[in-house]
Amino acid sequence: MTRPPTAAQRRVIDAAEPGTGRLRGTKAQLAALVERGLAFRHPRPPHDCFLTPAGHRLREADDGADAPAGSAPPAGAPGTASARTSGSGSGSDGVFAARVGGEERPPDAGAAARLREVRGAWQGLLELRRMTRADGSPELPCDWERAHLVRAAALALEAAGHRPAAGADGDGYRVRATPQPEAVAVYEADPDARRACAVTLEAAGWHVGEHTEPRTRVCWLLASPRKV
Repeated sequence: MTRPPTAAQRRVIDAAEPGTGRLRGTKAQLAALVERGLAFRHPRPPHDCFLTPAGHRLREADDGADAPAGSAPPAGAPGTASARTSGSGSGSDGVFAARVGGEERPPDAGAAARLREVRGAWQGLLELRRMTRADGSPELPCDWERAHLVRAAALALEAAGHRPAAGADGDGYRVRATPQPEAVAVYEADPDARRACAVTLEAAGWHVGEHTEPRTRVCWLLASPRKV
């Protein structure tokens, strides 16, 4: 488990610029946050440090601790996209994970909190796109998404309101890895819901094509992040 940040490091995180997540602190504090995966150093001069999605989520968790249930984050609020293995909800260490489909669905009582978390995660990912792409565009997937294809595609779908499949046989989308480089498979039995998933992924910067398994006649989507 990653060591939690110190009180001084938490103050640096809490003082990050709204929206951009730009950090100000001592070299030691910034280096420690980078080491913990809570910050990254921009590759272009002046090589400032910015919150990673995990860092955004840590700050948002503090800011939203007293938020009423069901309230949504403000437009543009930074959030997170997990750089950990995929799973259901937040993991045991509190790190966000998009639902890829097949997890046991949590109680409805947690739906409002989950909605806030997912919306914040998507906004955080858009901010990560802006900060790490040379052209500053949020329209195309970034390197993190290319390194975490299943989680990135699942986040785009969940943030758009698509329903992940619950358990082994539940209805809803399922995002799975494929042998093809930079491509995931999205399974959704309902044709209308499958087409809606395709529209969402295309709008999120993915190439999407529909395929049919010759033997089983199961229809599925093959999606890969666009480069241009």
